[in-house]
Amino acid sequence: MKLQRAFGFGKTKDFDPFLLLDDFRNENPEDYIAGFPWHPHRGIETITYVLAGSVEHGDSLGNKGKMTAGDVQWMTAGSGILHQEMPKGDNHGRMHGFQLWANLPSALKMTDPRYQDIPASAIPEVTDDDGTRVRIICGEFWGKRGPVEGVAADPNYLDISVGPGQRKRLKIETTRNAFAYVFAGSGTFRDASEPRGVLTEQVAKPDAPPDYDVGNHSLVLFDRGDEIVVQAGDEGIRFLLVSGKPIEEPVAWYGPIVMNTQEQLRQAMAELQTGAFIKHR
Repeated sequence: MKLQRAFGFGKTKDFDPFLLLDDFRNENPEDYIAGFPWHPHRGIETITYVLAGSVEHGDSLGNKGKMTAGDVQWMTAGSGILHQEMPKGDNHGRMHGFQLWANLPSALKMTDPRYQDIPASAIPEVTDDDGTRVRIICGEFWGKRGPVEGVAADPNYLDISVGPGQRKRLKIETTRNAFAYVFAGSGTFRDASEPRGVLTEQVAKPDAPPDYDVGNHSLVLFDRGDEIVVQAGDEGIRFLLVSGKPIEEPVAWYGPIVMNTQEQLRQAMAELQTGAFIKHR
C-alpha cells in the first residue's frame, strides 16, 4: 500500500491528541490493492474518511462492512482488536481516503472496542453566502453538529472548501491543538506553521527510500487562538481542519499499539504472541 503520511513519526506533542494522518490517494491499483491485511490495534481510535472508491473492512469480533465515497468509520480499538481494510478503486481506478489516529487517555485504553459507521448521507454539509462549503464529520460548526459522538478526544473534524480568491475566517477553540491538511487547490493560512511536505511511504515495502510530495499535499499547524484565516489561491482550496483537546499523558508507541508505558507495550506484544490480546468478544 503506497500512501502519503502527513504526520505520525513519534513526535506527538504538537498534534496531541492525534497520532497519525495518512492520505491514501492513488489512481494506480497496483499501489493500493494490497491494502491493510490483518493487524492489531490497541489504545487508540481510528477515523477513516473515504472520498473515492471503497474500503471493505472486517475484524476479529465478526464485524464487517464496506465504506464508499463520503462515508466515515470511527473505530475505537480500546483493549484490542484485529482488523483489516481492503481498498478498491472506483470505475476509473481511483482510490482516495484518509485515516486519522486519535489517542485514548489512560482511563480508556482498555475500554471495549466499538464502531461508528456513518454513511455520507448522515454527514451535514453547510454552504455559506460566499460559497464556502463545510462537511461536519465530528464536532459542532456553524450551528450544525456532526454525527460522530462519544469520542474521547472530543475533536472537531471538518472538510472545508473555499472558492478561488476567497479569504475566510473560521472559528476554533483556544484550548485545542489544531491543524489543516490541504489536499486540493492551494492557499495560505495566517498564524500557522510553514507548510510541511508529506512523506510518501510504501507500507508493503518498508525498506523503500522515502520521498516528499510537496504538491497539494501539505500540512500546517496552528498557534493557539480562537480563529484561523485562510486565503484561497486561484483554484480555490480544500482541506481537512482538525482540532482536539490535548491528553498530555506519556505515550509508548509501537506500530498500531499505543499505550502509556513501555511495560504496557511489552505486555500487549506478549499477549499478541500468546493469543490473549483480544479481551472482549
